[in-house]
Amino acid sequence: MKVKEQEFLGRIQRHKGILFKVSKMYMDNPDDQQDLFQEIVLQLWKAYDSFKGESQFSTWMYRVAINTSIVFLKKEKRKIDKYEIASENVKDEEGEADEQEIRLQHFYKAVHQLDKIDKAIIFYQLEGYSHKEIAINLGISEGNARVKLNRAKEKLRELIKKQGYGF
Repeated sequence: MKVKEQEFLGRIQRHKGILFKVSKMYMDNPDDQQDLFQEIVLQLWKAYDSFKGESQFSTWMYRVAINTSIVFLKKEKRKIDKYEIASENVKDEEGEADEQEIRLQHFYKAVHQLDKIDKAIIFYQLEGYSHKEIAINLGISEGNARVKLNRAKEKLRELIKKQGYGF
């Protein structure tokens, strides 16, 4: 195996958690999450030569992953809301699941209802990015990033409340 390939695979292995998070935020079905994960890795490999080391690899990877997810969503155009079906199963299993898992289920269900930009902003916030870093990654002003983040958080709160799970 070539040095370049080994280096790439090592970096992907170290940062694969990022890819799992992005896949889970943008896709609700586990099969779709896996498809998106694979598509992101493919796009990362195709773009690997463009990584010049001017930023951290993980930062570059986030940008490619988010952009790939947005394009992937446009291509797939989901016809049915699979979460409507899954939510019935979630209600049956709530008695068995621990509180943390229930919160995560409600959170991800709400995230799936956000538009692509709000998903990206929430993802960056969860990963600890500053308003300035979010702005740079999305190509908007820092003030706009703050406003969009606050609005996205409020949308999430409302969506979670509509699910019957308040916080």
